[in-house]
Amino acid sequence: MKKFFLSLAFLLTCTLAMAQVDKMLGDWTTVDDKTGEKRSIVTIYQGQDGLYYGKVKQLLVGKRDVVCEACEGADHLKPIEGLVIVRGMKAEEGELKGGRVLDPESGKLYYARIYMKEGHLVLRGSLDKRGFLGRNQTWNRFQ
Repeated sequence: MKKFFLSLAFLLTCTLAMAQVDKMLGDWTTVDDKTGEKRSIVTIYQGQDGLYYGKVKQLLVGKRDVVCEACEGADHLKPIEGLVIVRGMKAEEGELKGGRVLDPESGKLYYARIYMKEGHLVLRGSLDKRGFLGRNQTWNRFQ
């Protein structure tokens, strides 16, 4: 009987965690954490490999045909609209973890963690895997 209740509790926890991740899917308005300005619309989606990604759907400021000059490798000179900036995230405990986030302005990749807080999506980009050296951006659901 004890095993049954432990299994049931585990199943409930997993179901609630996946429901939290499902809330992260869709379109989000990115907001500059320094100026508060709306910058772009990013779509968070699950790839065929089961991992989670985020693609710039539309730029909201400046020219729309800008390319990622600072990016390296395959992303160099790719249009920012359509660029995958959140990469390889895994669903763990109601959050997305273990992936990277690309800053198109600097071309740098950072460790990433994404979670929900008060109906907003919070993206933590950091220099270290544990997230100590980094900063948060709070994104709003696109209306």
